[in-house]
Amino acid sequence: MGIDINRTFIPVSIAVLTVSDTRTMADDKSGNILAARIEEAGHRLADRAIVTDDVDAIQAQVQKWVDDSDVDVVITTGGTGFTGRDVTPDAVEPLFDKRMDGFSIAFHQLSYKKIGTSTIQSRATAGVIGTTFVFSLPGSPGACKDGWDGILKLQLDYRHMPCNFVEIMPRLDEHLKRNSG
Repeated sequence: MGIDINRTFIPVSIAVLTVSDTRTMADDKSGNILAARIEEAGHRLADRAIVTDDVDAIQAQVQKWVDDSDVDVVITTGGTGFTGRDVTPDAVEPLFDKRMDGFSIAFHQLSYKKIGTSTIQSRATAGVIGTTFVFSLPGSPGACKDGWDGILKLQLDYRHMPCNFVEIMPRLDEHLKRNSG
């Protein structure tokens, strides 16, 4: 496991969605952390937005980016808990063509090392919609750091071995081609 220095880094285009009833761009710590880490890693921040904790608003923004061929990945932050306003998984999961159960497992393993059993209070989730990867992280800055540093930074780096998301991106629409034929 690790970075294969013989492979060339391939930047991907990533959009960041903060889900919050109270945050603005000026005080969105989690969104700022993700945006900074995306650019520091050499990727392109395609877009950034904040929407309220509303299923329709979340779905509309995610779908807008999924429909944009210039967006490869969507990362959401916030709304993954259990309160009445925490609806991000409820919004994104019905849109998934394929669910990525391993992301939640890996995220919780990382999180457990830092916050112990409190990690069970997150419904972090991920999946693929069409040809776009979608990852939903909790809204805390620490959770965003953990999710990016411990999982996404590596899986969104073409040089990461033994495998990574970037190398399978060209094949994500195989099922669409197979079904249209």
